Amino acid sequence: MTAVLEIKDLHAAVEGKEILKGVNLTIRQGEVHALMGPNGSGKSTLGYVIAGHPHYEVTQGDILFNGESILDLEPDERAKLGIFLAFQYPVAIPGVSFANFLRAAVSSVRGYRDRVREEMERTGQFKEVGSELIPMREFRKELLETMDRFNVDRSFARRYLNDGFSGGEKKRGEVLQMAMLKPKIAILDESDSGLDIDALRVVADGINKLVADGMGALLITHYQRILNYVKPDKVSVFYDGRVVLTGGPEVAHMLEEKGYGWVEEHLDELEAKEIVNS
Repeated sequence: MTAVLEIKDLHAAVEGKEILKGVNLTIRQGEVHALMGPNGSGKSTLGYVIAGHPHYEVTQGDILFNGESILDLEPDERAKLGIFLAFQYPVAIPGVSFANFLRAAVSSVRGYRDRVREEMERTGQFKEVGSELIPMREFRKELLETMDRFNVDRSFARRYLNDGFSGGEKKRGEVLQMAMLKPKIAILDESDSGLDIDALRVVADGINKLVADGMGALLITHYQRILNYVKPDKVSVFYDGRVVLTGGPEVAHMLEEKGYGWVEEHLDELEAKEIVNS
């Protein structure tokens, strides 16, 4: 079954201030949907709300995954369904190695922890520490093969998570997480931010491989640049908390030529067309 993430008339606020003002958007597994818009338009907020960040309050609308609302699900439950958020600014966690972090995340998403917990509840017997994790030999083999395929240096496994990483290393680390966790739909929040041209190509190559494997992507970006390497199936323009235009790759080229000022000048006309076409 092809996974579908549907956002319907979504309104969300933070500390009483409305940020999302009626978002309608559909992301399908195996497709790339680029979301472009100026700073402060609410693109990152949309990603956080989809992932279930508790800081944001959904005041209206719904988020459906394969036809079922996920608004009542915790972030980890959404992750287990197959939703992933790649952060614009990945957090460093000194003292936690990348390999240990990934092993814990993979074990949780694939249900190892739940199965051990259920067995303990059924039998009343405690399991030894580590039994809730994917077996080390199996994990190590998969991790090393994945690192090689996605051009991630094997030394990443020993380093502390994002601690001392360059911008490019952090974004390659996000690609590695997706490759290991195998989400159905990933929200990529400005994965091109802070990257030089070589790092951008490596990250874009990783995204293309994941999409070819069947992952759907909501690619949030300001610029056309990454779309030269990751070809979108659809491009939506986000402005003032809502989608005001959706089309094909030509939309990104139009924005590159005319800028976001053109969107503001034609906002009423664009919104009227979007309502008719939705």
